[in-house]
Amino acid sequence: MAYSIQGKTVLVTGTNRGIGEALVKELIAQGAGRIYATARNPATLQALVAQAPNLVVPVQLDVTSADSIAKLAKEITSLDILINNAGIVNSTTFSGEDALAIATAEMATNYFGPIQLTQALLPLLHQSQAAAVVNISSIAGLANFPSVGPYSASKAAVHSFTQGLRAELRKANIFVQGVYPGPVDTDMTKGWEMEKATPAEVAKNIFTALQKGEEDVYPDAFARQMADVYNQSPKQLEQQFAATLG
Repeated sequence: MAYSIQGKTVLVTGTNRGIGEALVKELIAQGAGRIYATARNPATLQALVAQAPNLVVPVQLDVTSADSIAKLAKEITSLDILINNAGIVNSTTFSGEDALAIATAEMATNYFGPIQLTQALLPLLHQSQAAAVVNISSIAGLANFPSVGPYSASKAAVHSFTQGLRAELRKANIFVQGVYPGPVDTDMTKGWEMEKATPAEVAKNIFTALQKGEEDVYPDAFARQMADVYNQSPKQLEQQFAATLG
């Protein structure tokens, strides 16, 4: 099933930078009807809102806070597309001394946050004639990237969440899309010495895939290459990522 962006009401989490900011800009370009742009501090969204003040509505949201999610759910009266984008990453391995603390924080933001927010907004999505949920996972969610081991685990959880949610909502005609980017040129990947896609490229490819009704999206060249490896041999991708530790 294909989905049009034109005229839709969309909520995007984590829009103060990176992929989230690029998603909002692309939604403006593609004619969305209303865009709820969220951030922990809405003041950081002033420049983004200024690009289309009649379309972009800044909203305070901390995806790790049940109270913040409940407040947002009361403020919104309609919704067609929910994009769970907010995320954090820390460079650490599972054997690092701070691994548990980092894993706890990353799971709270990257995994439990999307679950809580999706549950809170499902009643509005059920009212839409063409609803969709877009979950931003990572290519590291398909095979663990050891230098960001706990992050990879949180994105693997998002991958599984996406699959389960898709099965549950299929009969309700709510489309569920999983997105698996490779390295993207954002603040989250500063210091990573590798080729990176631009946030604008990733955002455009996500919506192109959404309009085509593609359930699994690899929005950049690195992600597509790794997906090809994974589809042939999950073990090979695991070993390829493991080799990055040297």
